Amino acid sequence: MFFTVERNTLLRALGHVTGLVERRNTIPILGNVLIGTDGEASITVKATDLDMEAVETLPAKIEQPGAVTISAHTLHDIVRKLPDGAEIKIDRGSTDGRLKVQAGRSTFELAILPAEEFPNMGQVELPHRFSLPKAELKRLFDKARFAVSTEETRYYLNGIYLHAIDPGGGFRLRAVATDGHRLAQVETDCPDGAQQMPGVIVPRKAVAEVIKLLDGGDKPVTVSLSDAKIQFEADEVVLTSKLIDGTFPDYARVIPSNNKKIMTLENADLVTAVDRVSTLSSEKGRAVKLNISQGRLVVSANSPESGSANEEINAEYEGEPMEIGFNARYLLDIAAQIGGARTQFKLADGSSPTLVLEEGESTALYVLMPMRV
Repeated sequence: MFFTVERNTLLRALGHVTGLVERRNTIPILGNVLIGTDGEASITVKATDLDMEAVETLPAKIEQPGAVTISAHTLHDIVRKLPDGAEIKIDRGSTDGRLKVQAGRSTFELAILPAEEFPNMGQVELPHRFSLPKAELKRLFDKARFAVSTEETRYYLNGIYLHAIDPGGGFRLRAVATDGHRLAQVETDCPDGAQQMPGVIVPRKAVAEVIKLLDGGDKPVTVSLSDAKIQFEADEVVLTSKLIDGTFPDYARVIPSNNKKIMTLENADLVTAVDRVSTLSSEKGRAVKLNISQGRLVVSANSPESGSANEEINAEYEGEPMEIGFNARYLLDIAAQIGGARTQFKLADGSSPTLVLEEGESTALYVLMPMRV
């Protein structure tokens, strides 16, 4: 095998696929990428962790076809350190059991493993297929993923629940995530082909890898799925992932619909006040208290070890005064998803879930459970 490829093109491809590769692997070949020639003018770069597989096709000058596997992170580090725009020659020739990587005056000889041993997820039937703009899929995943649970015992919460719903007035494509303490629900117009899709749970790692693929370019991303797998095609990259085999909880039951107390305030004011005051919140709970009254909000925190802090900010509120406590980090995570200037809180009382919205935005909502302070 012998081919020449441009450094920036190869670096971009390796950046897309090596996120799947764990730096420590009990199965050595899973630490490698598979590089193979594809026709006369392109190569493919493939990585897998057995649950996910990413393949990217990129242009190259092929002089001798073939395939080989090589340490993903070693190759990525070498290519990253080569000069911008360099021509890289990759040769599995006379060097016994090694791959020669050459660019300018730099030469590397790297250990390889046989291409035949590289795992393949295989071709699967994916009956549901639809396309949507990259920016829209990124928005769905980006605004929901902060609420994905990392608790492995509740594995069915370790991803984003992607499904089509018909609330009346037309189908919507919705992404939901929750860890039991907070919930994110983001939706968009349902693209053609998605109306009859099954509800699927896209794993946390797959969500992170897909988001990396959605930067730049204006081509739509194509999503294909079955009950067991999902595939994303973005430009020259195809990422296939197993889905989480579980039942996502009935999230609609925890979204409050009768919270009558409305507080609206500048999101930037909320973020800075919570961030400053939480400096003195207890390390264990990271709790801050919100004292809400007509025209103002007082954010406070108290720690027996450190002391106390409070900050007053302006807020629009006409209801009865009330107090409610939240985990400061969870509150800041939700505030970070607010794209506009103003945030709206819909409250019931100090012990009930609170609904958080961006003022004037109807396609995303967040639920935050209170805590005792």
